[in-house]
Amino acid sequence: MSRIMRSSETSLADTMLEMGQRARAASSRLSQLTADSRTKGLNAMADALETSSEDILKSNARDMEGARQKGLSEAMLDRLLLTPDRMRAMSDAVRKIANLPDPVGETIANWQVPSGLDISRVRTPLGVIGIVYESRPNVTADASALCLRSGNAAILRAGSESLNSALAIATALRSGLKGAGLPADAIQLVDTREREAVGHMLSGLGGNLDVIVPRGGKGLVARVQQDARIPVIGHLEGLCHAYVDADADPEKAVNLVYNAKLRRTGVCGALETLLINSSVASKLLPAIAAPLRDSGCELRGDAAARKILPDMEAATEEDWRTEYLAPILSIKIVDGLDGALAHISNYGTGHTELIITENGSTAERFLREVDSSIVLHNASTQFADGGEFGMGAEIGIATGRIHARGPVGAEQLTTFKYVVRGHGETRP
Repeated sequence: MSRIMRSSETSLADTMLEMGQRARAASSRLSQLTADSRTKGLNAMADALETSSEDILKSNARDMEGARQKGLSEAMLDRLLLTPDRMRAMSDAVRKIANLPDPVGETIANWQVPSGLDISRVRTPLGVIGIVYESRPNVTADASALCLRSGNAAILRAGSESLNSALAIATALRSGLKGAGLPADAIQLVDTREREAVGHMLSGLGGNLDVIVPRGGKGLVARVQQDARIPVIGHLEGLCHAYVDADADPEKAVNLVYNAKLRRTGVCGALETLLINSSVASKLLPAIAAPLRDSGCELRGDAAARKILPDMEAATEEDWRTEYLAPILSIKIVDGLDGALAHISNYGTGHTELIITENGSTAERFLREVDSSIVLHNASTQFADGGEFGMGAEIGIATGRIHARGPVGAEQLTTFKYVVRGHGETRP
């Protein structure tokens, strides 16, 4: 069973520890399997999702009903909702991951040294990965598939609002693994709403959990980053910027800003702050603003922007620091590229930034100098996604500087070891 099942005499800590031990055993077995065996397991997981689609959608309907009763925002409801199309996308993502190159055992580098030793740097799994997330049911499948592709076991802790959906998905995935002859305990879901479960995961489960990945709101991620005793892969906020340069193509600027903001407002790659070069603001801001407003997007501007569009709300200092995840956009007029770079440096969270320009040298300077995990030229910030990067899916976006950065796919869920081959050499 993927569920937490315990008697009244068994503490949550003991049960979580047992989960960690089972995951450790499963990860050891996974790392020894062939790439073809892991591929077979992934395709079986996708098959199981399709077979179980009706049951999963029924479970999601229960979650949606509970979420509406709790008064969750439209953005949160959109994250939680599963539809037949989203179910197909979920199983398709697992199949895409199955078709990716298997990173385990890949030789990253190889060289010889004067002593005669042959040295290789070889990819190996991280081991057991904990994923703590909130309302996105598809994370259950995406994270599990990426972990399996990279030879890792996964312990998943879904948010209370998505627990029924996550459990149904995890049950299907485990069924697929078992049918393919792989250890079902490679995927385990923490089936409890007790908040203490997250604390146990952050402690490392007695050394059985190697890394933890938080996916959710600012409060969850902040808690994980503050309290975890094991390495964390993740980002705190996705405060994404777009800079419209003096040499921007007007039509591209209108289309890109609209898509970056409104395609899906609740994703971490959604545009939150628009920066416009002062030399073209009077012409381009009205053109950019019109379709946004027509679609119900609230605009908040600085003093210069409000001189162009006086009926905009006034942006405050807090707006420049806010990830709205809603149809709200803050707008600032800047003095060229230097002004945009300064604003991003001051307020950015290291997630995703865009420049819209036809000037190649300006674009290259932006791409070089902006210190974020993803930088884009003339492409929507909504492409900040592992699936769009050819990774099949992502376990999250990393904004740190160590190990993984940007979309975290199967390759980023590996570490490496040095394999040294000799011929009897001894060190003088």
